Amino acid sequence: MGYKRCSKAARAFYFWTLLLIVFVKGITADEEQHGNDGPELKSYHDPDSEEEDVHLASRVVAGASVTSGREVPEPEDDKHSPADGLEGEEKEDLPDQPPPVEEKPKEVPVVNGGTAHGEPCIFPFLFQGKEYSDCTTDGRGDGRLWCATTYDYDQEKKWGFCETEEQAQQRLLAEEAEEQYQTVLHMLNVTSRKTQKKELYEKLLKVAEKGHQKAMEKVAYAMLFGDYLNQNVTKAKEMFEKLAIEGSPKAQTALGFLYAAGLGVNSSQAKALVYYTFGALGGNLVAHMILGYRYWGGVGVPQSCESALTHYRLVANQVASDVSLTGGSAVQRIRLLDEVENPGSTSGMLEEDLIQYYQFLAEKGDVQAQVGLGQLHLHGGRGVEQNHQLALKYFQKAAEQGWVDGQLQLGTMYYSDPQSPSLFFLIFYGIGVKRDYKQALKFFNLASQAGHILAFYNLAQMHATGTGVMRSCHTAVELFKNVCERGRWSERLMTAYGSFKEGETDAALVQYLLLSEQGYEVAQSNVAFILDQKGAKIFTENETYPRALLHWTRAAAQGYTVARIKLGDYHFYGYGTDVDYETAVIHYRLASEQQHSAQAMFNLGYMHEKGLGIKQDIHLAKRFYDMAAEASPDAQVPVFLALCKLGLIYTLQYLQDLNLKELISQVDLDQLLGPEWDLYLMTVIALLLGTVIAYRQRQHQIIVPPRPPVPAPAPPPRPPQEQPQAQAELQGQGETQDPGAAQEEEEQQ
Repeated sequence: MGYKRCSKAARAFYFWTLLLIVFVKGITADEEQHGNDGPELKSYHDPDSEEEDVHLASRVVAGASVTSGREVPEPEDDKHSPADGLEGEEKEDLPDQPPPVEEKPKEVPVVNGGTAHGEPCIFPFLFQGKEYSDCTTDGRGDGRLWCATTYDYDQEKKWGFCETEEQAQQRLLAEEAEEQYQTVLHMLNVTSRKTQKKELYEKLLKVAEKGHQKAMEKVAYAMLFGDYLNQNVTKAKEMFEKLAIEGSPKAQTALGFLYAAGLGVNSSQAKALVYYTFGALGGNLVAHMILGYRYWGGVGVPQSCESALTHYRLVANQVASDVSLTGGSAVQRIRLLDEVENPGSTSGMLEEDLIQYYQFLAEKGDVQAQVGLGQLHLHGGRGVEQNHQLALKYFQKAAEQGWVDGQLQLGTMYYSDPQSPSLFFLIFYGIGVKRDYKQALKFFNLASQAGHILAFYNLAQMHATGTGVMRSCHTAVELFKNVCERGRWSERLMTAYGSFKEGETDAALVQYLLLSEQGYEVAQSNVAFILDQKGAKIFTENETYPRALLHWTRAAAQGYTVARIKLGDYHFYGYGTDVDYETAVIHYRLASEQQHSAQAMFNLGYMHEKGLGIKQDIHLAKRFYDMAAEASPDAQVPVFLALCKLGLIYTLQYLQDLNLKELISQVDLDQLLGPEWDLYLMTVIALLLGTVIAYRQRQHQIIVPPRPPVPAPAPPPRPPQEQPQAQAELQGQGETQDPGAAQEEEEQQ
């Protein structure tokens, strides 16, 4: 019992002693912290080393708890240099501590330029009643650092730039490169000749070599697409990687595209998503549009309508703010497959005769023709160059006839105010009219039928917020997507088409690939068509069909009927995938039921006829053949041939099922026709034979009356030297031919 009491007392003594030591050290640490909490410490503290500093402080306090009390006041020596408090703690265990680096005199910059070139800065200096202890940009609009070389700048005006000669030289080179870039960019915007644009891009390449970021971006994209520069994906990738390190959102988006398409790098959807995200965070609208399409279709990410709505709405806001009340430029959606299958079609291009026809209607007072030609000349496209003067001419003509939108067009051309309220704002908020959401929805629908971009945008806003209609995320996304596809980047559709027409297939393919990433269905089908025709050289032969299958799938998901049929064909023949008749039947059935495709119906009839991927049924085959003939007049000829073949097959199958040999063996003619049926048959045959013989004899007994001889025409007169010879020939003929024998022979005949 005594031993236990002693042990308990000892433990209590150690416990209270330890608690006292910790309490004393805590007070010491608090005093040290208060002593080092100066304003200079906060201003020089590095936030990146905060975690390290916390661990260090805890380690020092823990070490002090087991040392003697004489070591506690040691940090008090650092109170004279509060900015070095943490560094003093970090080095307190060293035997020979070097002097703090911060105690060295601060290097004073020497000014360059200004009114005191070559003189050192004076800190602090007084500027507009305020003291400055470092170089500042206050008072300048160009962001350049400066300082005063005397204390009172307001009185003595002694100053200069805080930069070295090297920094000044770099700044001058950057300013020179910026000036050259702006000059080349202006010339590119005003010229339309291809040869001149090539020369300007060569100049732009030299500006990019000086490190100008915007010039590098433009040149890198030109090399990627083959625009006025030789296509070089590898060089473009190197430039994009350099720009991405510098934080260029355009370059980050481009790298995302390269990884998504597998151009110059191994395909990686994860890296593509990372670069797209960084590009979108940097404000790149193309990256937002790509992410919107990916979330909408579930491409590489989980499908999310709300996420797609967020990205598409952001892009649509910018597009709507850039679009005038004309409804925006017309997007020319030319499908290469349709152009090949229908060579006589105009492929979305207006012919010169058609333009002249519209001009004739406009001169006669047709308002729609005037508005259409005004929009065409205002924005360009469809084979017509931009001409604001002609656009203004047609909008005056339309406004004079009382067309309200024409007056808005005219006002927009005279004064463009992006902050002016839209038609949606006027009607939605009831300015000037009574608020009526149903009427607003009605007019927006009418305007959207004419292709007005702002009408699509306003409808999307109403469906996204549930204003006047039931909220529908899916409908809002589709409308916002339509608006986004009318942005300025839609012009690349015609650029890619022009490259394809000029034989630059690889350049066209890369441009269509980027547009397909943005969600353009036409671009997706054109990429698949180029790969299907094996016209691309940037991909190996083994990659063409799988990539084409991928883009046919994306185009089919957006409702393109031909793409859905192509998917069935690829699974039927095993292009880019294994042969799968059942999957082919599924795609053909979708195209038949949802889009009423005659080709899909015909294919289903053939598969029913052959029993491929589905149960063989000749009746269903005939039904689908008939449906195909009804759906399209072009299918009537192949359907007729298929039905003839089907009828022959059906007859042969019927005869095969009938089994004639067994049927004949089971028939007893004696019971059917009597025991003497063979005599009856022989009699009938004899009567038929006698009839034929009698008919033939009657034909021989018919006498043909002889025809009177036709007098021979008189021979033409001959020259005197030929007459003796002709007479000799006639005499010889008279001696050899007897007239009586000739008459007898004629009578016999």
